[in-house]
Amino acid sequence: MTIAIASGKGGTGKTTIAVALAESAPSHVFLLDCDVEEPNSGLFLQKNAGEKKDVHVLIPKIDESLCTACGLCSSFCQFNALACIGKHALVFPELCHACGGCALVCPVKAITEHPSSIGEKNLYSIPREKKHPLRLIEGRLSIGKAMSPPLIRSVKKEAEEILLSDKSLKESLIIIDCPPGTSCPMVTAVDGSDFTVLVTEPTPFGLHDLKIAVETVRKMQIPFGIIINRSNAGDDRVVRYAESENIPILLQVPEDMHIAQAYAIGKSLISAVPAYEHQFRSVLANIESQVHNKEPKE
Repeated sequence: MTIAIASGKGGTGKTTIAVALAESAPSHVFLLDCDVEEPNSGLFLQKNAGEKKDVHVLIPKIDESLCTACGLCSSFCQFNALACIGKHALVFPELCHACGGCALVCPVKAITEHPSSIGEKNLYSIPREKKHPLRLIEGRLSIGKAMSPPLIRSVKKEAEEILLSDKSLKESLIIIDCPPGTSCPMVTAVDGSDFTVLVTEPTPFGLHDLKIAVETVRKMQIPFGIIINRSNAGDDRVVRYAESENIPILLQVPEDMHIAQAYAIGKSLISAVPAYEHQFRSVLANIESQVHNKEPKE
């Protein structure tokens, strides 16, 4: 089962909730940090030295001795990563989505694809007392790189390959710490999940961005529920909205000085208040029940 932890805006406590769910899971669990522009799940886990893997995408390179500046490549590209000016074709790598289409449509085979590094994946195995180790796969986008979806897909594929190679991990729980917001990176991270947890806060901004996130996952036809973080720091506007939209509230986490103090020194919610582990296990059980009982999509 794959659970995506998302939010309509940053600062709601999404990573705090993702780590708490991963730590509370009784079985094998993978935590995928797909917030690749600012990965910080690992800050709250006692990880050892891990394995690093570079991630590359294929960027077009134009052989000017063959190029006729016909313009087919630039017309094909929907992201304006190529342009034909006079007798020359130009490539803008920072706009390229690495789809490979330009090389396919070039009639004179003047375009070849070359690997370009966009970031790295870091793999960790984190021991848990009386439980199977927690496996953390962290994506980290290189400074100056703009395209995070390819790296997010690579992080998710890494987990899939590990699961396929080790049958003992077949029933593992996968928790995805998604990028904030509702743009392409978030959609890429959430895509393919069995359930999405939307983390919000009981404030006007929290409700506004929650509504946008709800619209997004509904269009993706993914079951979802809400966790309200710092639930006693605002009002009941999120609760009233959830009731009016028939959205399940999975958990409300009140503002707690013990959690805030632990967060400030890099400790997780569960390590600060161990009593919460039972509640987060109940959330996981609730989600599993909803996933297994859901009606098939039309």
